[in-house]
Amino acid sequence: MTSNKKPATQQGALSRRQFIGAAAAATPFMIVPRHVLAGSGQTPPSEKLNIACIGVGGRGAANIRGVVGENIVALCDVDEERAAGAFRRFEKAPRYRDFRKMLDKEDKHIDAVVVATPDHNHAVASMMAIKMGKHVYCEKPLTRTVYEARAVAQAAREAKVATQMGNQGMAFEGNRLINEWIEDGAIGAVREVHAWSDRPTHLGELYWAQGVDRPVDTPAVPKTLDWDQWLGPAPYRPYHPAYVPFAWRGWWDFGSGGLGDMGIHNLAPAFSALKLGAPSSVESSSTSVFKDTLPLACTVHYQFPARGDLPPVRLHWYDGGLVPDRPPELEDDRVLNREDGLIFVGDKGAILVEGWGGESPRLIPETKMKAYTRPPKTLPRSIGHHAEWIEACKGRGIPRSNFDFAGPLTEAVLLGTVSVRTGKRLEWDAGNLRVTNAPEANELLHYTYRDGWTL
Repeated sequence: MTSNKKPATQQGALSRRQFIGAAAAATPFMIVPRHVLAGSGQTPPSEKLNIACIGVGGRGAANIRGVVGENIVALCDVDEERAAGAFRRFEKAPRYRDFRKMLDKEDKHIDAVVVATPDHNHAVASMMAIKMGKHVYCEKPLTRTVYEARAVAQAAREAKVATQMGNQGMAFEGNRLINEWIEDGAIGAVREVHAWSDRPTHLGELYWAQGVDRPVDTPAVPKTLDWDQWLGPAPYRPYHPAYVPFAWRGWWDFGSGGLGDMGIHNLAPAFSALKLGAPSSVESSSTSVFKDTLPLACTVHYQFPARGDLPPVRLHWYDGGLVPDRPPELEDDRVLNREDGLIFVGDKGAILVEGWGGESPRLIPETKMKAYTRPPKTLPRSIGHHAEWIEACKGRGIPRSNFDFAGPLTEAVLLGTVSVRTGKRLEWDAGNLRVTNAPEANELLHYTYRDGWTL
């Protein structure tokens, strides 16, 4: 791995990368106008970032669209067919299959890295970039294991790099309204939350593989796919189309099912508005649990302790088509959205979110929403999910889904999958990163990487 040490530049002038790094570590309110630096020999922080992208098909393509106003200087993907569009669009950017080789070789040309691989490669890619002093945008969930989430968030904090996890709902207007309404006391103290998603199903169809056994046939690996690099640190298994390009989300070794895919989106507003951190306990129930894949549907119940003046919170997650009981405040002629949603239950009422990530919140019933005098907007409005991160890389502002927020959220989400996998209620000691009442659950907080892979 490339050393973190940077060579001194001639005559003491700051290099472009050193200046951008220093700007990001400075106070978020410090803005140095371009005209102040003109003629100084220093590169202004408003200059475009040099960004390398790891995973450029699927979500990676969407993330590239989010940062395309900057310089895309290097591309990495293990699947040439899925990456073809990005390769054509940025034909001058060097192409790699192994992100480790890309980061080592292109180190001096890169300011920031976008990680959009399947979940099991998030931690190793993000950590290498962080240790090299790069700013990092990583898709959700932040990592595949609880241990990785803690390690990556801590490393980013120590490196003082700008970070953002890909839960775009944190930029929604509705997400901020939820915070402001709850802070305003619109529904009183919140003691219970319900959140759900229909994943792994969608509109009655199965999105990816869950509730099945591992395939036994071994078809040939497509010539355009580097299967060994796709596996990365995960345990080896033969290639099969049951895993790629999208069905990997339902396999324990690669993903975390509906909870990891949409729980990150739909639980984030609750973590933000209620200032949730680590749960004290987690328990769950589900359909049949298979050795290799997540169940088709589950419910997960988190208990969070009091936080200062805020009361304890019981948070319930539902997926696979399961939904909470219909709230009594909901109008008789309205149907509960079965795809994605969120209900905050307060001492004085309820807030219903119809959709994912915190969009479209409203007090229920509608008569209460119409009578409510909305408080002033106290939170800054988003300039865009990716734009928040880009500005932070240049020393301006703090992304709302930075790893200090995304890390604990991911830990809680993945702890829920550990409960589902073990079928046990877990007492959680967050400070020591361990389950205190079920030692076997601790074995699922991380795993041994394949040779050649490390954090």
